[in-house]
Amino acid sequence: MRQWGKYLIVLLLTCGIFAISWYVSSYFSGKKIAEIRDIQNKIAVDILSSETQYSLLEELSCSDINSSIISDELLTLADRITYSEQNLSEQDDVLLLKKQYTMLQVKDFLLKKRISERCKTPFTAILYFYGTKQNCADCERQGYVLDAARAKYPELRIYSYDYNLDLSTIRALRSIYKVDEPLPVLVINSKTQSGFKTLEEIEALLPKDFIKRSQAQAQAAAEAKEEKK
Repeated sequence: MRQWGKYLIVLLLTCGIFAISWYVSSYFSGKKIAEIRDIQNKIAVDILSSETQYSLLEELSCSDINSSIISDELLTLADRITYSEQNLSEQDDVLLLKKQYTMLQVKDFLLKKRISERCKTPFTAILYFYGTKQNCADCERQGYVLDAARAKYPELRIYSYDYNLDLSTIRALRSIYKVDEPLPVLVINSKTQSGFKTLEEIEALLPKDFIKRSQAQAQAAAEAKEEKK
């Protein structure tokens, strides 16, 4: 009888540990998704503000338009969604957030293009179509190269799109820019480039005036830093 009592105690302890683990996991998963939604709401407000600014362009000078079309939190959101895809169990919620994030990226790209045309301001962007490890062995490596490009050229806009995402907007982009496997695929200066590209290869495809302008800005920043010492 005592033996059965021990078994019962072990069973109850096991169930208790399992219940606590499940609760803690669900709590932190829900908290992480809530954080992602908060960031996404802030970005949506940023884009709505930019759209309103564009609507007022007939009355505003281009110098009054905020040069930052979207906040840096978009990059934070991308990192958090990547983490959530790999670690959270609520994949339906994560997938919905990923689709919303993708739409925000497309909207920012279109807004930036429109304002660039209206205000005659330079705009250089890369559209990056990636896949899974199963159908794109070089995508992770390409992502690191694009991070290096963004760090070297702060004005360079990089928009990352999941090639396999079930979204009509992605299918439209793939059709417009003739994007097809094998992945990765980069659209640089409106020209589609298939396969892995090194930083040097990407730089060779960027507009020459963009490279010169970036180098001049980097030199000016370095000189200003030296003067402060």
